[in-house]
Amino acid sequence: MSEIADLSASQLISLYRDRQLSPVEATKAALERIDTYNSSVNAFAIVDEKTALVEAQASEVRWLNGNPLGLVDGIPFTAKDLLLTKGLPTRRGSKAIIANQPWEEDAPAVARLREQGAVLLGKTTTSEFGWKGVTDSPLTGITRNPWNTELTPGGSSGGAAVAAALGMGTLHLGTDGGGSSRTPAALTGVFGFKPTFGRVAGYPSAHTGTLFHIGVLVRTVTDAAVTLNVIAHPDVRDWYALPDEQQDYTLNLNRGVAGLRIAYSPNLGYADVDSEVAALVKAAVDVFAKLGAVVEQVDPGFGNPRSIFQTFWQVGAAKLLRGFSPEQRAVIEEGLQASAREGDRLTLPEYLSAQDAREALGRHLQRFHENYDLLITPTLPVVAFPVGQNRPQSYIDNPQRDWSPFSYVFNLTQQPAASVPCGFTKNGLPVGIQIVAAKYRDLLVLQAAKAYENVSPFVMPVAFFKASKKLSQSS
Repeated sequence: MSEIADLSASQLISLYRDRQLSPVEATKAALERIDTYNSSVNAFAIVDEKTALVEAQASEVRWLNGNPLGLVDGIPFTAKDLLLTKGLPTRRGSKAIIANQPWEEDAPAVARLREQGAVLLGKTTTSEFGWKGVTDSPLTGITRNPWNTELTPGGSSGGAAVAAALGMGTLHLGTDGGGSSRTPAALTGVFGFKPTFGRVAGYPSAHTGTLFHIGVLVRTVTDAAVTLNVIAHPDVRDWYALPDEQQDYTLNLNRGVAGLRIAYSPNLGYADVDSEVAALVKAAVDVFAKLGAVVEQVDPGFGNPRSIFQTFWQVGAAKLLRGFSPEQRAVIEEGLQASAREGDRLTLPEYLSAQDAREALGRHLQRFHENYDLLITPTLPVVAFPVGQNRPQSYIDNPQRDWSPFSYVFNLTQQPAASVPCGFTKNGLPVGIQIVAAKYRDLLVLQAAKAYENVSPFVMPVAFFKASKKLSQSS
């Protein structure tokens, strides 16, 4: 049998039900992984071992009595440190946030998981306020990629992605304001899913407003579906939350892709893509054709919306920093402060024009999806690059070159999108494909991802485990 920490949520629940395993054993296995490997990758801002074990023991009693609280009772999970957690600080990767204050609320997704008995292990690392696509911050330092610890796992949900890859918990909540769950999923070889905006309630409102989605990073598509079953419900604190459809995302998950109309866009018509990445993505697209989908290579027909996105992002940064005192702002990363300064320069007509352009983009893609069920692109045009950089080396000298051109489009349009592991470069680095559907068709994205996973199972960084084990044995 696989190691306990590598088991999926569905496997754990089955074993709990049959009394072959207890939530305490599963929680201890996850905590042991954290204790063994986190010092090498720095995926956690805080680990709450004591409380996790207490919650696991309570879950064990419920299972022994035949009264589990819900679908995920006893499943170890983590929350990105942008999400509120009752009893634990949410410092958002920033020294500007004081830990010693009351923490009396759970974010909606955290609350829904806890209500059904899931066991919170701790908070995963993020860039400061999630402002950039790598995971390092003045508060927690550098988070590293388990496939090569000299490289970044991406961000800003890098801690969640690394925790998923290394079995440091089973379910991992991230956020995605411009690719922050899909980017690290692609660079670490895990499954990252950004549901339709409003599908998972959020609170408090993010400074980036309606760009901000609650995402999931896991090792299997089924685990993402199970998580969505738990967290995809409205919350009175979220004015944008969608109505409760009571959708079972595990039902018909194995529908397959036969007969689906899939548009494959290698570069959206404007992106530069590494040749090795492009080849792996094309090979993955060919799998969908072999599975019976009708695949057509076609670009969706819009220009790079980077300037639209930047307007919302910079205004959001300005809004965020206006809430801090001069003393707090002094300890905030300069890159975020520079973004806020750009936001302060923008005028209201410029902002409203960006809003009009965003709406036009959304309408364009809605019409596009009248002809195509799914759109497949690379998740990123590059693979993981060295830590300590905010972008790959080849992009540093040209700030107009866009190293993540495929992700933020679908935050602007609020569509469901997933990053699916699709292979490795010659240097052993993961690559991901992005699967996108029209708004509200979250299940279709999961079904397509599951169809691919069934014929090309996701691979975890076993070499990292072996190398770390040898290192610990020799020390």
